[in-house]
Amino acid sequence: MLSTRQILHVDMNAFYASCHAAEEPNKYANRPVAVAGSPETRHGIVVTASYEARRRGVKTTMTVQEALRVCNDLIFIPPDFALYRKYARRVFDIVRRFTPLVEIVSIDECYADVTGSRQFGDGLTIAKTIQDTIRDELQLPCSIGVANSKFFAKMGSNLKKPMGISHISSSNFQTILWPMSVEEIHGVGDKTAAKLQSIGIRTIGQFALASDSLIMHLLGVRGLELKRFVNGEDDRPVSPNPAPAKSIGHSITLPNDVTDMETLRRVLLNLSDQIGRRMRKHQVIGRVLTLTIRYENRETVTRRKLLDYRTDLTEHIYQHAQTLLQSNWQVKRPIRLIGISMSDFSEKDNSSEVALQTDLFQLTKQQAEFEHDTKLEKLTRVTDALRNRFGENILVKGRMLQPDNSNVLRDHRSRGTSLQKDRLFEEEP
Repeated sequence: MLSTRQILHVDMNAFYASCHAAEEPNKYANRPVAVAGSPETRHGIVVTASYEARRRGVKTTMTVQEALRVCNDLIFIPPDFALYRKYARRVFDIVRRFTPLVEIVSIDECYADVTGSRQFGDGLTIAKTIQDTIRDELQLPCSIGVANSKFFAKMGSNLKKPMGISHISSSNFQTILWPMSVEEIHGVGDKTAAKLQSIGIRTIGQFALASDSLIMHLLGVRGLELKRFVNGEDDRPVSPNPAPAKSIGHSITLPNDVTDMETLRRVLLNLSDQIGRRMRKHQVIGRVLTLTIRYENRETVTRRKLLDYRTDLTEHIYQHAQTLLQSNWQVKRPIRLIGISMSDFSEKDNSSEVALQTDLFQLTKQQAEFEHDTKLEKLTRVTDALRNRFGENILVKGRMLQPDNSNVLRDHRSRGTSLQKDRLFEEEP
């Protein structure tokens, strides 16, 4: 147990809904609101709801119709990720006033190591100051966990919402956490909880005291790690530099089941465009492309392709995605969801990029094709710079502006390991 450390976990409360209330208080503050997709399509799912709506029975993942049945005056707001990113940057900037050791976990949560920030007070004092500052300057509520480890800080931030502060220490974690259900362990989902409950492990305390051999047999190495965490054994550092994404991808549930190739090509182009943008932003080039197809009966097919070369260009991703689709789609069978991702990354060295790719492409392509790709690379740099400065919509291909909603992905910049709350269209279970 690292008793001298002071770790905070800052968790924004009902973040999306709170951003809208902060931006337009006259319309949304202190009212039952829900951020949801279009009620006319299958994207009509509640992403988050204000606490006023939650008290009326509105829950995340409800359909629009279900939410209206429990709260007939519920106000629906379409997602605005540009707004959420704006407020997220401001939140994290406030936390960085107290320490440079800030690890961003998602758009609405972060860890902060304030061990070396004693000039601002102890961990509890700093947490209260951060909470008050975010509320006063941004009109946003948050809950904060204070602990000597990241795991306990995360567990603490979930204990009191909204606007709570909880302190979990080496002297009180057994009293506070161990009586709780195993479902409350951060990192334990419904299936894992069901496994544990099936053998009589129902509380965190029972899980903490179970034998290593039993947990290993039931849950594997990840189970042993969680067991150490609930016993207070977590020395993971707060890292301001996030680990590189293992994959970057997007998927979209279509408004209607699709049976024609032209519509699917248009969707793939939008997906490829956003993936390429994110790869270039993170300065990585990938070699493995994965296609996911979900049919109308929810049967899901996943196929991978190892490319002959590494790339971050939208056109390359799009071309290979089309090839995979044509090879694996049962033609005319209605598709409900489609997604693509890139992985097996290497860092992109722009200083030697042309020379490196020249050698590589000459092994796999005719010279004319290579020259085309070199021009495409230069054009992509120009269009990226323009879109970075003036927004995603300043330059797009005509085929991308179509009524299937896939063009919306161009304004959605979720992480490579996208968390569900930071996605415009949810992947269905």
